[in-house]
Amino acid sequence: MNRTSMPEDSGMIFVFPKPGIYNFWMKDTLIPLDMIWIDEQFKVVRILTAEACKANPCTIYKPEREAKYVLEINASLAAKY
Repeated sequence: MNRTSMPEDSGMIFVFPKPGIYNFWMKDTLIPLDMIWIDEQFKVVRILTAEACKANPCTIYKPEREAKYVLEINASLAAKY
């Protein structure tokens, strides 16, 4: 990502071809993010706050159940909703 900030009304959505256990890490990400895994019925599977990775190995973040989408937004923003 290599960004030092992200507007509050911005984020990234990852859409996968089918539900699965999709792992994420924070390599080259300079800001903490909330990661929200969402299933095919658009139900939230898991929400985690991921810290910026400052040294290898980076932490691997994963859901507890299968998801089809992952939304990344600024850390702590998910708690507002």
